[in-house]
Amino acid sequence: MHTPNPNLPDPQADPRDIEENKTIGALSYLLFFLPLLAARNSRFAMYHANQGLLLLLALVAGNIVLSIIPVIGWLLIPLLNLVGFVYLILGVMNAVNGRMKPLPLMPNIEILK
Repeated sequence: MHTPNPNLPDPQADPRDIEENKTIGALSYLLFFLPLLAARNSRFAMYHANQGLLLLLALVAGNIVLSIIPVIGWLLIPLLNLVGFVYLILGVMNAVNGRMKPLPLMPNIEILK
């Protein structure tokens, strides 16, 4: 059985699309709506915009839930935000390296198409 090389771009992604939209894909982790404005037709940029939006929603939901839980939840909020920052770095690195690789433990939900 053939194992795909994680350093190569996703076989379904157009190499030209990846090369043209690496920056927008990376910035989409800070501003998930940027590809909606600048690269709506880019499969690569929209993939990373979707990942950025999922990360944002997970962090907002996690912060709300943990802020309701007294003491233990309040102590876990900084840990959640640190993990979110690490995920942000992983997502940016995936985009800069031209990979369409999902973030670890994130659901495979496509909100933006």
